[in-house]
Amino acid sequence: MARGSISAYNGFDPSGSSLHVGNLIPIFGLVHLQRAGGRPVALVGGGTGMIGDPSGKSAERNLLDEETLSRNVAAIREQLGRFLDFSLGPTGAVLLDNREWLGRWGLLEYLRDVGKHFTLSYMLAKESVQLRMAAGISFTEFSYMTLQAADFLHLYREHGVEMQLGGADQWGNITAGLELIRRCEEPSADGEPLAYGLSYPLLLSPSGEKFGKTDKGSVFLDPAMTSPYAFYQYFVNRYDAEVGTLLRRLTLLGSEEIRELELAQAARPEERPAQQALAFDITARVHGQEVAEQQARVARAAFSGQPIDDPEVLEQLYANLDRFDFGEEDVRGGALRLGVASGLYASNSEARRAIQQGGFSINDRRIAALDEAVPEPIAGRYLVLRAGRRKLRIGRRR
Repeated sequence: MARGSISAYNGFDPSGSSLHVGNLIPIFGLVHLQRAGGRPVALVGGGTGMIGDPSGKSAERNLLDEETLSRNVAAIREQLGRFLDFSLGPTGAVLLDNREWLGRWGLLEYLRDVGKHFTLSYMLAKESVQLRMAAGISFTEFSYMTLQAADFLHLYREHGVEMQLGGADQWGNITAGLELIRRCEEPSADGEPLAYGLSYPLLLSPSGEKFGKTDKGSVFLDPAMTSPYAFYQYFVNRYDAEVGTLLRRLTLLGSEEIRELELAQAARPEERPAQQALAFDITARVHGQEVAEQQARVARAAFSGQPIDDPEVLEQLYANLDRFDFGEEDVRGGALRLGVASGLYASNSEARRAIQQGGFSINDRRIAALDEAVPEPIAGRYLVLRAGRRKLRIGRRR
């Protein structure tokens, strides 16, 4: 980079229709490259996605058909556009699909031009392969590293891409590409390497798992797969010990601003200022400023203990929190009936005890007596039931 602008690429797996928060680290790798005057290339593995990368996996994946892959590639392109500038120009991002060249290779041609450059000992030494040997790895997945290496060679030759970026689990595949370029291309006159690899440490949760990449509970960038509410709350609920790292790696906030947030977090941990800033920044980038502002209002309304009277916020809470539906008969039945019907209390006796102790409120009005009239629904439609400050149910009129 000291010599001038470079082009670098990062691959993205199109086996799903949406990227997830675990992809944010490689995405921001390309973001920082572009901000530094480089040209980012986002490579969607439409070809390699039909094979499957064994890195970091304990079992072979299902192979996808071409129609599904095409649909997934289009969705990923749209999501990447929220982070990268794809406009024309020397630093404009480029999206490529490796089906364009891998699909043109015949088997014999591929074995002759690519396969002959890799020895079995070289391939077997890769950690991603060794970890799968005991359980069994098919020739299909065993050959994956040669396909990724062929990608790097093609991008180097046809698009002037000098560097491959990737997480630490991709190091074996990255170095395979460097080896193929070294074997296939003429050495540089000054003896400098022709191409480079750069990897970044995987972002791990406090439990040691890959950030956002668990099979269950993954947090996706597609709002149809993970609601903006759940997306925002995912980051609001990150641990204090990790929020500084997340702010540095997943936002473009300045270092001084992040240090101030860390100080505020240490002084007022119950208010979670650093998590709030993290959640807002990422939600605004992924879902838009307006959605982020709405989710910030929803979070404040749900967990601040303050009265909630905004119908738009209430509808968001109804969609995402514990909820119930009520009719006129429930309202006439009074607070006791609503407390049980909502699921806030398990029995009439439990609800009665809460009312007598002053721990039950409807629409943020404390219910002081068993026969007290139920407040009018907000906007004629919503009831907000609380047991103490943190236990909440949202009711909506049928």
